[in-house]
Amino acid sequence: MTDEIARRRARIARLATAGKRAGYLALVVAIVVFFVGLATDFPRWSVVTTTAALVAACIILPVPIVVGYGVRAAARDDMRR
Repeated sequence: MTDEIARRRARIARLATAGKRAGYLALVVAIVVFFVGLATDFPRWSVVTTTAALVAACIILPVPIVVGYGVRAAARDDMRR
């Protein structure tokens, strides 16, 4: 039973890490494209890409951050027991 729980927790932690990477990558894309747009007088593609990347980051990031905290809290709780 414990091994199954540990495997499931590890799988969820890997998914949370992948989600955080995707969300932070979207933020980096938004920042880079914003500064490219700033240097080129904000062409339409830069505004659309920056906005889309920010929206993607706002949608993607909260869930893996909360799940990651939950996985770490569960691991800490298991260590105390």
